[in-house]
Amino acid sequence: MSESACLSDQPASPQGPASFPPPPSEPLSKPAGTVVLGGGPCGLYAALTLARAGHKVTMIEKEPVLGGLARGHQRGANFYDLGVHMLHAFDPEVFETIKEIMGAERIEVPLNAKIKWAGSFYRYPLQFGDMVKGMNPLMLAYCSIGLLVYQAWYKCRPVVPRDAEEALIQLYGRPLYEFFFKEFTTRYWGFPPTQLSATFITTKMPRLSAVDVLKKLLAKAGFQDNQVQAVESALSEEILHYSRNGAEVMPRLVAAEIERLGCTVIREAAVEQLTVDAAGQRVVAVTYREAQTGQLRQLPCDHVISTIPIRDLITAFGEAAPEATRASAAMLGTKAITIYGLLVKKTRAIDALYIYYRDKAFHRVGEPKNAGLIVTPSDHTVLIVETTCEVGDATWEGAESVRRAIFADLESEGICRPDEIVEVHLLRTPHGYPVFSLGFEPHLDRVTAFVKSLGNVQTTGRQGGFCYPNMHKAMRMGAEAAKSVLADVSERTASPHP
Repeated sequence: MSESACLSDQPASPQGPASFPPPPSEPLSKPAGTVVLGGGPCGLYAALTLARAGHKVTMIEKEPVLGGLARGHQRGANFYDLGVHMLHAFDPEVFETIKEIMGAERIEVPLNAKIKWAGSFYRYPLQFGDMVKGMNPLMLAYCSIGLLVYQAWYKCRPVVPRDAEEALIQLYGRPLYEFFFKEFTTRYWGFPPTQLSATFITTKMPRLSAVDVLKKLLAKAGFQDNQVQAVESALSEEILHYSRNGAEVMPRLVAAEIERLGCTVIREAAVEQLTVDAAGQRVVAVTYREAQTGQLRQLPCDHVISTIPIRDLITAFGEAAPEATRASAAMLGTKAITIYGLLVKKTRAIDALYIYYRDKAFHRVGEPKNAGLIVTPSDHTVLIVETTCEVGDATWEGAESVRRAIFADLESEGICRPDEIVEVHLLRTPHGYPVFSLGFEPHLDRVTAFVKSLGNVQTTGRQGGFCYPNMHKAMRMGAEAAKSVLADVSERTASPHP
């Protein structure tokens, strides 16, 4: 068995005291353009929108490959995705743009996702009939009655939930919360729902369509959940969009289009400093460090669109950001992800694009070959085994004990045996999921207010906006940020500032 590790998004090692270039001392004779920080779906689409509008743009990406959380890495003869990421067609403008750029590289894939629940496999998201089959009659009656009782209670005595546990109980009742959500949420995040903000439920956790059916029946009797709303889940039947070489294709082709339009994409460069003008109103330059040479480079700029983690953005301002803002940014953490990318000596391992598991050493297993990924040798397959972790812990480091647990669970599920695993590749990022810890909202508000106080800076996307968009929504956020820049340029051109 061979192995490799991809230390994605790891904090840069200490370089010693930085010597930053001085800020531009005179107004530039021509527009400096926009600097986009981060080359994930949001940043790529922002840069593409600006480039197609004829605007000068430079993108800075820390990794050697683009795509953010939706990127792919080549290891040996095969490609491994950092998770399961395929494009929906829900946003027609975004979809048609990406479709045009990808051309023949794009392939259509029918959604085939499952979840292992109550000892059986069901479509994901869960359907009403599946939920009924997954629960014995007594448990179903217990959860249904609990749902009715809690909906009636909160209808008569509405309260604002203090944490994720209370929000889930308001949505689903205590019996279903304890039966379905409590343990898995704790395992996933590493702490109980009582330490998670209720905001997480409204912006991230998909609503069970099975529960929706029950609640629609209850609504006819006058019981509405007016206090808490969950995000709508994906469709159970839809077409996704992918490529034969996996997730790496789309970001690469979008970047190539940006460069074809005369703009610049800088890879393997970490943002070090954002220089603010003397009035404290606008950013005038972005300084970055080249990973390979260690050299600091400075880019004058008219606008900045940041999609990097919001904590890293505020750090780059240094003392130009108020102390309270820097303290709040430090409170906005992210959950790390480690992907165990496996080359397996089997033609096929699972009967789905991906399967969610609730009680294993991993929370999802994807098999991109089932979506059309080309795998070498052809009688092998690639598995994307997803875990959440903390930077530096045993899962992050790929410790032998963790591998044994993962391999044992894969074998117990009939996915593959340890002796069938030919290669192991670790793909890691410390910035997977924003952590909506209890009380995070005022910290995010303070940081956002500081950024908005600067007339030419936006922070957006999953990491920059500290939110949970899927790929097409992240691209839409990038498009909106770009349109804001273009509107500001148009306004300032029409009415030049002194």
